Amino acid sequence: MATSRVLITGAAGFLGSHLCDRFIEEGFRVVGMDNLITGDLKNIEHLFKLPEFEFYNADVSQFIHVPGELDYILHFASPASPIDYLKIPIQTLKVGSLGIHNCLGLGMAKGARVLIASTSEVYGDPQVHPQNEDYRGSVNPVGPRGVYDEAKRFQEAMTMAYHTYHGLETRIVRIFNTYGPRMRLNDGRVLPAFIGQALRGEDLTVFGDGSQTRSFCYVDDLIEGIYRLLMSDYAHPVNVGNPDEISIGDFAEEIIKLTGTDQKVIYKPLPQDDPTQRQPDISRAQEILGWKPQVTRQEGLKRTYAYFQSLPQEDLYKKEHKDFAPYVRKPQKENH
Repeated sequence: MATSRVLITGAAGFLGSHLCDRFIEEGFRVVGMDNLITGDLKNIEHLFKLPEFEFYNADVSQFIHVPGELDYILHFASPASPIDYLKIPIQTLKVGSLGIHNCLGLGMAKGARVLIASTSEVYGDPQVHPQNEDYRGSVNPVGPRGVYDEAKRFQEAMTMAYHTYHGLETRIVRIFNTYGPRMRLNDGRVLPAFIGQALRGEDLTVFGDGSQTRSFCYVDDLIEGIYRLLMSDYAHPVNVGNPDEISIGDFAEEIIKLTGTDQKVIYKPLPQDDPTQRQPDISRAQEILGWKPQVTRQEGLKRTYAYFQSLPQEDLYKKEHKDFAPYVRKPQKENH
């Protein structure tokens, strides 16, 4: 029996790179694709030597072609932090619209099952707590976060349309706050922001009064949930996240305790449309996938902090990777 082959867009990103690792471990042949706007080839450097891994430097919003058979497509290409999608709003909207259209078209051409990375941001600033998959959200489409929120909402609608109209096998995962090794210290999300400030000896910045909540899921747990969803028979959205909710103010104090530093917490105004609370209802994932998170926040933070401590200072924000040029393939155009 031939080895299954999977395409992972956004492969050089935080989640995409961990997915590449998981599918390699499961015995798949993995095709990674990334335009490297926010991804970093260092995240997948260790895979280039493997014969079962190949990489394409391509923008999925423009065109996708992968020669040969594909069994699965996982669409994880997208800016995922406010500092990125506020800087490149048009590209963010395109990858959630044109990009998913191209992925779904490729799925049709190859007969591949397509899983898309949606987000808890489809719930906006929620009026239902915790959030379950039947809640339709409270999103401001013209606010600064709307470029990301609406891109993901459209992506879900397009995916379900291909499923119902064309009969394409699709899966939708709604991802809640996730953390772990390979996050970028400068990506603007609260956990790397706090740890980065602690490493630099700066005071920790809390936006608002610190009462807003988040629920942090360690990356290994998330990847397990995604893998189980892909292999399931369930086509509707599934929340994957850790329901262990904490206020941002308390979380800042946890980081200070973890790092052993003596910084203060300073407060700044809350950005527009920043959600006041975020906690997943994971009943569906537990029932359908038999999944729930296993790594405690205390343990996950230790692993993540150790990763950030191990990074060479001069490499934290480097974006050039000329040494990888021989491994990066440009896709050839082909109509499908």
